[in-house]
Amino acid sequence: MSTSTPVPTRERIIDSMVDLARCSKFHRIIVAGATAPEFILALHCRGYGRVATLATCGLPHGQYAVALVDWQGRSIKALETTLDWLVQYLASSAVLVIWLDSQERSANCKLAPILDRLGFHVEVGALSEHGFAISASRRDAAHMAVAA
Repeated sequence: MSTSTPVPTRERIIDSMVDLARCSKFHRIIVAGATAPEFILALHCRGYGRVATLATCGLPHGQYAVALVDWQGRSIKALETTLDWLVQYLASSAVLVIWLDSQERSANCKLAPILDRLGFHVEVGALSEHGFAISASRRDAAHMAVAA
């Protein structure tokens, strides 16, 4: 009989966000939030070598394909400010995944208009006992994919 070790919550959050982003190990990923250093280490351990934070990413010019934002314990207003800055680093086909606290479920209603203003549309979400994640992509990229 084998016993399984429970996967720590942080590891499950990272796995969920990576799955929602549908990113490969070749994508350039930018990570934001209070736990960004932990995320970078965890992503490197998973083989993702092209990862940066807002503090280490250089000048913004649309160079990142994926943004992972861990926004637990912080306000939606602060998230909006961060996203205003973050979107400058994202490519036109970028995917944005945001993880929020479970007590911030009402934030989904507040987050959708913010993402819309920034040119993103929500594709999918994931809910767990520890919070929820939203995956969004640029509207222009979705229109280009439909046209192709």
